[in-house]
Amino acid sequence: MYEQMDTVKAQFGLLSDAFKQISFQGLQGELRSYFESHLAGLQSQARSHLQKSYAVHKMDIDSKVVDVVGEAHFPQPLPGCPSPCGSEEFCDFQKDPPQCEKCTMCPPGFFLISQCSSTADRMCQDRDECLELPNICGERVKCLNTPGGFRCLGVSEREAATGLCGHEYFYNQELQECQACSDCDGQPVVVPCTAVSDTVCGSLSENRLSQSWAANVAFPPARAPGNHVFPGLQLNIREKESGGLLINEAGKVAFLQHGLVWLDHNFAIKHCCRNFLQVGMRLNGSQDEDSQDLSGVRIEQPEGKYFQGVSVSTGVEVEPNHIFTLLLKSPNQHCNRSKDLHVFDVMAPALSLLWLSHDTGAVAMTAQMSLLAHYQTSYRPTFRITSVSDPYMIGLTHDSRGVRFTESGVVKFVLQQALYSMGHACVREGFSLIAYTTRNGTGLEALQAFKTGVNYRDTSITLSGAVTVDSKETLTFEIQSPPQCNIRYFGDSTGISVLSLIWIPSAVSSALTATVSRTGLPFGAVRNKPLLFQQISPDTSQVHLARTGEANSWKNFIFHKKGTSNVALNLKLIHSCNIVKLTLQRAGGQGEQAGPLAQQVSGSMPEGSEWASIGLRASFQVQNGTSVYVTLDCIRGRVNQITHEGGTNISILWVAL
Repeated sequence: MYEQMDTVKAQFGLLSDAFKQISFQGLQGELRSYFESHLAGLQSQARSHLQKSYAVHKMDIDSKVVDVVGEAHFPQPLPGCPSPCGSEEFCDFQKDPPQCEKCTMCPPGFFLISQCSSTADRMCQDRDECLELPNICGERVKCLNTPGGFRCLGVSEREAATGLCGHEYFYNQELQECQACSDCDGQPVVVPCTAVSDTVCGSLSENRLSQSWAANVAFPPARAPGNHVFPGLQLNIREKESGGLLINEAGKVAFLQHGLVWLDHNFAIKHCCRNFLQVGMRLNGSQDEDSQDLSGVRIEQPEGKYFQGVSVSTGVEVEPNHIFTLLLKSPNQHCNRSKDLHVFDVMAPALSLLWLSHDTGAVAMTAQMSLLAHYQTSYRPTFRITSVSDPYMIGLTHDSRGVRFTESGVVKFVLQQALYSMGHACVREGFSLIAYTTRNGTGLEALQAFKTGVNYRDTSITLSGAVTVDSKETLTFEIQSPPQCNIRYFGDSTGISVLSLIWIPSAVSSALTATVSRTGLPFGAVRNKPLLFQQISPDTSQVHLARTGEANSWKNFIFHKKGTSNVALNLKLIHSCNIVKLTLQRAGGQGEQAGPLAQQVSGSMPEGSEWASIGLRASFQVQNGTSVYVTLDCIRGRVNQITHEGGTNISILWVAL
């Protein structure tokens, strides 16, 4: 019927225009009267039809869509949700078109006013703590109500951290106010609320904050195509156990979950390749635009005289379907893997992985160092951030020489710097890479790594560890070299000069650092002898070094809570061994099997050098009662001295499971 009316109107318009053009005014008036009367008749029929339909079909007041006409072809029904909403849903009429939305849960610090219904959301109101508890901040401190919490004006962060906020409240350092602890609403409590951190909740299937994974690494078979290393040789990652975290296929690792990942690879090789070799890590493992080189370490040419042990590490944010590969490259085509390469097959997994859920609140950052810088004594690198998952939590200092942290926590870091050195003084004294934690302009040495010097060679120096940082504290680095040693620091897009780090909140992590003991250092013919340590950081409730009166005192590091751990060890020594092995061992007991967790190998000391170094890095799961220790093995030779100061240290990171 309405279509007929529209057709009549259109015909009338066309005829009217035509008659205006030929000036038939009289005929046009008659036609206008005809069409107007015809339209009036159609409108009368429409009103009659609507009245009859309304009498037949009653309105359903409770329905989501009110059908006034009862005919499918009625032009526009009143708005409503297309289907009935669920028990914890309501129809949101503000949306266009209206749609079902989940009912809002009252946030912590709010109380319920009205329940959720099919047509209205749940209503909540902020709890006024200052009115309900007049002396909550003390008699002389003014209380200011805030959404979900309150603020005690003039109270410092340190005072609030002592428990001023009271029961079921925590001090939010970001907002600088007391906030109500989150209610898990039936979900398991992963981490309980503390004086300075909120509750961490999780479901039974998603409550893992961290995981670890380890694998062996091997060269591809000799029959594989491509005998030259120049274009990049993919190392095979061999481990079948994957679980729900990743899949290992064709020597690569494909991630299945979002999260932050820390990777360590211990690698020992003897080579005769011209210039240097470079071992590195790549994400996405292809030449596509989205692939990136995460890190890389250069191994200088010692003319195939001895094994060199290197460790390459990185921290990165990953997503499902990201592919991870290990690569070995040469800068020229004169490196034949069948003749010039000899890899040492260690007895423990060479690659290890620490995965962190986003529920931990961890933040990842990568930064590149400045390129083509010449120095003779000490060098403090400047950084340029290439990626950061939360720029509020992590940033650079004003001079770009340090990393600044907004809140206290534990930082797992690695700095890898490529360099080219010239001068015999470089060989004799070597280089030191030092990490400092700085607060209010005062720097404190945290960790240090030593690197044997080279002359007219490309090489790398690297340092990895875990340190505790306070709010507003910074992490800076310095590379020290002997006088009369000319060094050129440089980098490129392959990750050879990169700083990677992951910051983890203190509520779910802790760190411990130690160095070898001044007494009881092994010397002479050393065969698988445990090293004794001296703890230099404060005690933590998760891990400590066994003391006098305990079993294996000063040797075993004992864990007291289930979780995931990462260990980074640097050892500076003088020796005449053909082969030096450093092994991280798990002690038996608590239902765990004793054996090596990680191992690193190094060869003879370079000719003309005063000191040598060896180190390893690894991640692994721990239980309440797990113990680990470190052994040193010297094959065909003797250990003459191990320094207990700069260049020797161990750092242990613990993350809640």
